This record gives sequence, C-alpha cells and structure tokens, in this order.
Amino acid sequence: MTDIGTLREQHLHAALKEWYREPEDLVEVELSGFVIDLVRGDELIEIQTRNFSKMRRKLDRLLDGRRVRLVHPISSTKWIQKLDKRGRPTSRRRSPKKGIVADVCAELVSFPTLLSHPNLTLEVVMVEEEEVRRPETKAERRKKRWSNGWTVAERRLVSVEKLHRFEDPDDLLGVLPDGLPDPFTTAEIASGLKRSRHLAQEVAYCLREAGVLIASGRSRSGIEYQLVD
Repeated sequence: MTDIGTLREQHLHAALKEWYREPEDLVEVELSGFVIDLVRGDELIEIQTRNFSKMRRKLDRLLDGRRVRLVHPISSTKWIQKLDKRGRPTSRRRSPKKGIVADVCAELVSFPTLLSHPNLTLEVVMVEEEEVRRPETKAERRKKRWSNGWTVAERRLVSVEKLHRFEDPDDLLGVLPDGLPDPFTTAEIASGLKRSRHLAQEVAYCLREAGVLIASGRSRSGIEYQLVD
C-alpha cells in the first residue's frame, strides 16, 4: 500500500505513521542502510501503502535480527476529489468500490512465504481515505497506453476503521469467504468474496505458498483446493 518521499503516497504514509506513533517511538531511524518509519523498543514498524516487492530486500536484511511489523492500508471507504488545472476542487464523490482484507493478497504475492518468519507481523489497516485527482498533463498522457484524463495527485487519510493482524500463515485463512465447499476452486473464492477471479487466484497462490492450502485435484471449473490439516 511506499518509499519515503514518494509524492502520491506522502500524505497517507505520513498520517498513518503519526496515527501509529507513540510518545517513546523513534521516527525515521537509519538502520542497516535503511530508513525505518518507527522504532518501538526492539520492534520496527514499516508502513507500506503499495508495492510490497520493494520491501523484499529490506525485510530480508532486518528480520533475522529484529521484529518487524509491516502495516498496509486498504480503503474500505474512498472519497474521490477532483481538482481543476489550477488545483481548485471541482467535485467530491464517494467511490462505489470498497476494499476488503483479502485485497492484501494482491501485494502479498511478492513474498507469501515470508509470513512464516517468526519475526514478521503483517497488519492490514482498513481506512477511510480521500483520493485527490488532477488533470493529466500531455506528457503524462503520452506515457500511458490508456488514459481517462486524470491522475492521482495524493491519497489522504480520513480515519482508521479497523485493524487485522496476521502473525503466522494460519491467520491468512481469515481472508477466505465463509461457506466454501470442500474442496473449492478460485471461482468459488471469487464468488464468496464478490471479487474478480484474478484476485481469487492471488488469494489461493498466497495461501498455497504459505503452506495452509494445497491443490488436491482439478475439475472442469479449475484447480481444486483444500485446507491443510
């Protein structure tokens, strides 16, 4: 859900860091060649709003010696504010899209086995946020295959709604929808989550790589999965 200094993530990242910060925390500490968002005793707290793949090298270096809490926000409520070319607000509406906890698997595919490390905790933060959009420049449009004329200028934290903590691979089973048959396919995951088949495949991949799900066969609907006993 970003590197320090990335413009479009700056406000959301900074606001979450402030929300998490406790009086005795150290802020933006350099450690082993990396900058850590918060240091709380022997625990390192890293806020990543997107691109988990960028965290792999950092986590590989830090996890063997320190406890790391990786925080990732997902928007369960999103407001979209549009600006004109001069930066003045022109409209604000509520997005019909609502994020769910399982959306974290779209990022977790970068290192699904890492959750088995005893020093890593993943914390998914369900938030209400405001996404600020501005008109694209001609140069920005030329760089894209497809454009709707708008680009995200900033993501702003409105409120924190709920936290979900994953401390070991078994906790990942909580992203699956209730009422799945045994065995089940990604089509049934997608139906239960009311999400795309693509996300359901990412969920199945993460759980399989984490060792809590196995592929038990194949049907006309695709690969069948079962929970590991």
